Amino acid sequence: MSAEKATTTEQTAIGIAHSKLILIGEHAVVHGQPAIAIPFPLVGVESIVEHEPGPVVIDSTFYHGPLDLAPESLQGIASCISGTLEYLEMPEANLLIRIKSSVPPGKGLGSSASVAISVIRSLFAYASIDHTDEELLKLANIAETFAHGAPSGIDTLTITSELPVWYEKDNPTEFIELNDDFHFVVADSGSIGDTRMAVESVAHLLRVAPRKIQRKLDRIGELTHQAKDALEKRGKHLLGQMLNEAQKELEALGVSTTGLNKLIEFAREEGALGAKLTGGGNGGCIIALAQNEVHSRLLAEKLRKFGAHAVWPFVLKRHHKK
Repeated sequence: MSAEKATTTEQTAIGIAHSKLILIGEHAVVHGQPAIAIPFPLVGVESIVEHEPGPVVIDSTFYHGPLDLAPESLQGIASCISGTLEYLEMPEANLLIRIKSSVPPGKGLGSSASVAISVIRSLFAYASIDHTDEELLKLANIAETFAHGAPSGIDTLTITSELPVWYEKDNPTEFIELNDDFHFVVADSGSIGDTRMAVESVAHLLRVAPRKIQRKLDRIGELTHQAKDALEKRGKHLLGQMLNEAQKELEALGVSTTGLNKLIEFAREEGALGAKLTGGGNGGCIIALAQNEVHSRLLAEKLRKFGAHAVWPFVLKRHHKK
C-alpha cells in the first residue's frame, strides 16, 4: 500500500495511506522529550469517492449512512470531510465515500490519521486538484484533534513520510536517514490499548511523584537520542539495547501489561535484538527488532504460534541518495 498516490477516473477517485508506529519515546514525548516514529507500510487505508446523488454518504465497516448522522466515533473524520470539501469549494452533496481499512483501531498504529489522509487524498483527486503535504497535514489535523484532544502531529507526519520522523514538541520535525536496513516484527497482543487513559495515568503519576517520574521520562529521552544515533550511524545492536531499556522505563510507568510483557520476553528469547511495546500501551502491539530478514520471518512465525493476535514482519529500508 505504499503507492501513496491518488488516482481518479470519470466517476471515481481513490486515495491511499499507510499507517505508523512509534519506535521509541512514547509517553515521554507528551512531556517535552523527543520520539521517533516510523512508517508502517503493511497496513493502511483506501478511500474511494464516487458520484451519488443526494447527501454525502460514508460507507465503512463501522457505519454506513449520511455524513451528518455519523456516530460519535466518526465525528473526527466527518469534520475532516466537511473541512476538506469547504477548502476545495465543493458542495457537501452527491458523494459516496467508501473507506476500507486494514489498520486495527486502538493499537497505536495511527488508525484515525491514516483514514483522514486517505480520505483527503481521494477528495483532492476527485476534484482533480493537487495538494501539498502542508495542506494534507492541516486538514488531517481536524480529525486528529477529535481523536486525541491536542494531537502532536506525529501520526500525520509519519503517515505521509517514507523516512522515520524525529519529533520534539515546539521544535522543527526532522527526518532520519538510515545507515542500514532494519528488520522489525510487530505483534498484536489482542487487547485494545486506550492511549488517552494511559497518557492520563502517567500525568497522574507525575503529579504524585514528580521527581521519580520525571527521571524516568528524561531517561526515555536519553534513550531516544541514542536510538537516533543507532539508526543513523551505530547500527542495530545499539538500537536493540535502547528498545529494551525503554521498555524497562515504560514498565515502571505502569503502561505495559502482562500480555505485552509475555510477547516481549518471548521475542527476546527467540533472538530479537530488542523488543518493547509500541504506542500508548495498556494493550495494543509490541515491536521487536530482528537480526536480519530470515530471522524476522522466523520470529514472526514463532510469535504467531505463541499466540500473538496478528503479526507483521517488515523492513525499514535505507534510502539510497540518488
